[in-house]
Order: sequence, then structure tokens, then C-alpha cells
Amino acid sequence: MTSIHPTAVIAEGARLGQGVEVGPYSVIGPNVSVGDRTRIMAHVFLDGCTRVGAECTVFPFSSIGTQTQDLKYAGGKTAVEIGDRTTLREYVTVNSGTAEGECTRVGSDCHIMAYSHVAHTCTIGDGVIMANGSQLAGEVVVERQAVLGGLVGVHQFCRIGRLAMIGHNSKVNQDVPPFMLADGNPLAVRGVNSVGMERKKVNAKARAALKNAHRFLYRMDLSTRQALEKIRAELEMLPEVEHLVRFIEESERGIVK
Repeated sequence: MTSIHPTAVIAEGARLGQGVEVGPYSVIGPNVSVGDRTRIMAHVFLDGCTRVGAECTVFPFSSIGTQTQDLKYAGGKTAVEIGDRTTLREYVTVNSGTAEGECTRVGSDCHIMAYSHVAHTCTIGDGVIMANGSQLAGEVVVERQAVLGGLVGVHQFCRIGRLAMIGHNSKVNQDVPPFMLADGNPLAVRGVNSVGMERKKVNAKARAALKNAHRFLYRMDLSTRQALEKIRAELEMLPEVEHLVRFIEESERGIVK
């Protein structure tokens, strides 16, 4: 049964699923849809063309779906999509896209902690964790199962690969390859994310191959191109290794070294 506190403001046109809870003084705009069994706590602001999935929890003072802060915004319809079972903690902000038709996406099973910011047209994959105060500039891509420590700042257009982990208070201004552990300011790759891979059931064969790939990329006196050639020549191209190689080959900003 849907439960709406009498002080909440729900605009005509808003769509609430079965079992949704809306707490005191929350505001939901006319183009917002909220999935089944999602809990909107007190003082939450949902606006714009925003879709929140099922079984999410949005904590007090979050602002989701508001207009981009990008000064290039010239009007038009933009959107925000939040997947299922995602938690948005206190004071989280998720801005809408900038150009007509653009969408900011946060995947399912994500945990976005207090004071984090997701700017226009970012794409966050499933199972991502952003610790308190982590900040994404516009058009950042964070692949699934990546972890950002507290107070991490990510430059616009950067990508963070699957199951990468970024240490707290780091500045990210280039792409962080999948499965890597990066830390510091200036940021550097310190090793492979062995603990994260084991927790997410990456098999031992793939973990060993990725350790060798890391050695070629970061522990030998090779250019990135030479390291990729060595990976392709000497390692079995398991799906995880193929993903790593493809991610690096597609990098436009270059990878963190």
C-alpha cells in the first residue's frame, strides 16, 4: 500500500508504484515516476523527467533530477534514471543531462553515500559504491562494481573501469583501467584490486592473468601500446583481459600510470 505523508507535495502527473512511501515535506514533480516499494524519506526533492526504480531508498535532503549546472544548457528535455535497489544517502545530488535527449544514469544496486554529486550525463553502472563526498563532473562513466573512496574528485569525460577502486581524497583526471587499485594525488595505479575481484567472484585464472597484465602495463619499461601488444601475445584473452585491453584502446584521455 502506498503511503504519503500529508505534508508531502506530489504534483499531478507524478507516477508512484505499489508500496511506495513518501516522507514528510518531500516534493515530487509532475514528470517523475517512482518504482514499487521505493522509500522516499523526509525533505527529498525529485524533479525533472526522472525515473526512480523499484525498492530504492532516498534519504533526506537529496535532490534528484534537477537541471544541469552546465552553462551550455539551452533548454530542452533531459532526464535522470535510477535503477532498482539503489540507495541515495543524505544530500546526494543527481543532475539531469545537458543537451536535448541526454540522460544521467545510475544503475541498480548502487550505494551513493552522503554529499556525493553526479553531474550531467554521467553513466554509473550496477553495483557501484561512491563513498561520502565523492564528486563526478559531467559525462563521467563509472563501470559496474567500481568503488570510489570518500572525497574522490573525477574530472569530466573520465572513465573508471569495472571493479576499479579509487582511494579516498584522490583526484582522477585520466581513465582508470578496470580491475586496478589507484590512489594518491597525483593519482597512480598501485596494483590490482585483488580483494574486490575475489569478493565479486572473479575466478583465480582471470585474477592471475590480470596481475600479469598489470605487470606489463605498470612494472616494465614499456609504452602503453607495447604493453597491450605483449598482453595480446602472451596472455590468454579471457573476458576480463579482453575488457581491460578494449577499455585502454578506447581511452581518449589516456590511462592513469
